[in-house]
Amino acid sequence: MRLTNYSDYALRSLIYLAVKPEPQTLANISDIARSYDISKSHLTKIIHQLGQLGYIDSVRGKNGGIRLARAPKDINLGVLIKQIEPDFALVECFATKVPSNDDSNDDSTDDGTNHDTTYDNSHDEAKTPGLPLTLIDELAVTENNTKLGCVISPVCQLKGVFFEALTAFINVLEGYTLADIINNEDELRFLLS
Repeated sequence: MRLTNYSDYALRSLIYLAVKPEPQTLANISDIARSYDISKSHLTKIIHQLGQLGYIDSVRGKNGGIRLARAPKDINLGVLIKQIEPDFALVECFATKVPSNDDSNDDSTDDGTNHDTTYDNSHDEAKTPGLPLTLIDELAVTENNTKLGCVISPVCQLKGVFFEALTAFINVLEGYTLADIINNEDELRFLLS
């Protein structure tokens, strides 16, 4: 499993904002981009989404900027990653169901479907709440009648192993908050200045 640069930069941005000497002081995207030597334009999109999700407050205007909207102890890493990572499909028989920004705090979509994880392994259903992922039914087809998944999907034991591993990965992330990863604040602040 590899997280995208998008998730990496989102986490780095939150770390930057969390270790500022005065947390309520506004920062700007240019400072964050310069501190990490990353693209300002790419970071702008990330900061915008973090604002939409309620992790960052932005103040417009000449003296505007950004700051954390929540205390670091209230920012769960697993929840954040599930909200911003676009794809958890480790293999082709995985299908992701990622909630849009509008329904990130709601477990259902406009069509009433639930974001709970389900997978079909010998028709015994197992659910892992919150993981935005499902295993594709071996009989699933696309709109143009193309079969999804590989030929052994109906009897494959490997997809369950991958699903269990991914679930463990997410569960570990959900055990930590932003506060847990900035307990060396002084060292981080020094390196980011």
